Amino acid sequence: MNTNDIKILLVDDEPDILEIVGYNLKSEGYQVYTANNGIEGVKIAKKIQPHLILLDIMMPEMDGIEACEKIRNVKLLENTIISFLTARGEDYSQVAGFDAGADDYITKPIKPKVLISKIKSLLRRLKAEEKTDSTTKIGDIVINRDEYVVFKGDNRISLPRKEFELFSLLTSKPGKVFKREVILDNVWGNEVVVGGRTIDVHIRKLREKIGDDYFKTVKGVGYKFVLEPSDK
Repeated sequence: MNTNDIKILLVDDEPDILEIVGYNLKSEGYQVYTANNGIEGVKIAKKIQPHLILLDIMMPEMDGIEACEKIRNVKLLENTIISFLTARGEDYSQVAGFDAGADDYITKPIKPKVLISKIKSLLRRLKAEEKTDSTTKIGDIVINRDEYVVFKGDNRISLPRKEFELFSLLTSKPGKVFKREVILDNVWGNEVVVGGRTIDVHIRKLREKIGDDYFKTVKGVGYKFVLEPSDK
């Protein structure tokens, strides 16, 4: 996928952010679309189906959390990468963002070079995913990488991008304990700074959707996926 084929939607109520970040993204060759509130952002996202959305949290009319939830409910946008932009660095706001289905979290003030580096990292992983086998079967669970969905028996389970990537990592070697730093590196990348509770939030969401018994916490180390519930 060429850079000039990538569509990025920037949603922020600050004109300076739209101008500065938009300029830097266009300089890299990306197609850039902008919106100044959540309602407009959701509308444009449905129309253009961007590869990546940079979404501010604190906005009038509809905040970023609600906008993210609405976007995640649109089937054609299930695979869109969503990264929040916010000046709020509190851990609870990160948790709320990930709960809403966000993939990444970038704090203001935004450093253009860091932002571009992170975007390139996310898109590299997206490109790598396109080259992998589309389906994997583990017990009664089928992982479809083309559609970012998991089938458990006859049940179809849609997962946001980061939940899917975390699930794919853990299921790549059932029974293996993945250390927290390894999970962060593989799912979020070295360049992405996330809060300490990020992994825990995503594991909780997977337990709710896939089943609590499939995920075991190894205290002080990390997590593993287990095939047999009795192995919890």
